[in-house]
Amino acid sequence: MTAPRFQFTIHATDGKARTGTIAMRRGEIRTPAFMPVGTAATVKAMKPETVRATGADILLGNTYHLMLRPGAERVARLGGLHKFMNWDRPILTDSGGYQVMSLSDLRKITEDGVTFKSHLDGSKHLLTPERSMEIQRLLGSDIVMAFDECPRADAPYDVIAASMRMSMRWAQRSRDGFDSGEEHAERSALFGIQQGALDQTLRGESAAALREIGFDGYAIGGLAVGEGQEAMFATLDFAPGQLPEDRPRYLMGVGKPDDLVGAVERGVDMFDCVLPSRSGRNGQGFTWNGPVNLRNARHAENMSPLDERCPGDCCTKYSRAYIHHLHKSGEILGAMLLTEHNLTFYQQLMQAMRDAIAAGTFAAFSAEFRRGYLKG
Repeated sequence: MTAPRFQFTIHATDGKARTGTIAMRRGEIRTPAFMPVGTAATVKAMKPETVRATGADILLGNTYHLMLRPGAERVARLGGLHKFMNWDRPILTDSGGYQVMSLSDLRKITEDGVTFKSHLDGSKHLLTPERSMEIQRLLGSDIVMAFDECPRADAPYDVIAASMRMSMRWAQRSRDGFDSGEEHAERSALFGIQQGALDQTLRGESAAALREIGFDGYAIGGLAVGEGQEAMFATLDFAPGQLPEDRPRYLMGVGKPDDLVGAVERGVDMFDCVLPSRSGRNGQGFTWNGPVNLRNARHAENMSPLDERCPGDCCTKYSRAYIHHLHKSGEILGAMLLTEHNLTFYQQLMQAMRDAIAAGTFAAFSAEFRRGYLKG
């Protein structure tokens, strides 16, 4: 029997929290799901098979970085992103909009799209909704993100409102551009992105526009951009409920382990963030008792594992003292071991949340997690 193009099934709910699966041709994605970030066709310091062994069902690739290097057309000539990076499971690609806004000092936004200069060599590019869809088609993405603009959450109301409404017009153009790539559209999915910063009315308007257009899934954009956890959670108290119940809800760019638990508690199904891999390269390990800075001198002679509950090599074969030594010495193995540990911890956390939702014990799990994690 042929696997479906895209099918989201909710298996259990507990309050607003949901657990389910997304079935696609390249495999199932268990939700709540955390997607490791493979910005430039690689999760830094990790082999694809090692990422899969941590429990990851799907990776995120970055349209902006891949369009600049090695180029979407080149990736297509080489057989597509999956073959290029040796990952045979689903890949979600972001639209490139956020990176254009955050990484390009020189840019011009018009109704047509965004003209910007590459952060690599200063070359000039125009990224439109149609070009973003084309790039993601050339990459062979399984889940394609609509092209949008992501203003700062503290921008003036009029700026946020105008940006959101332009993003909704771009969402329609993204839908049309995606559908025009018939073969790709027949085997992939398209997600729309809700905007509106912290404003409930603007987010409601955005959600209504996206529902009218129609998408396979819906992302909550414009959060985790410096507004703080309290403001983010206050927005998530209403934003997921403005989106269709029968489609996955994806909170972009989040986050810390306690962010994930709080967001699942509020009805979010999918996440991505560079934090576990970036922290791993910089000597920080995440544990059930909070984050640990392995560069700290107190670990120099500590022969205990980083986290006794972790089944990975970092904790079953190596000590805190050894990982401390690797990071103080600038050895590549330190980044490899700690990145693998962090990604393993994140996937353990997602599985624990799925289990708790299925058992109807998510509130108790959440309270116990916070007691352990926040005590440090």
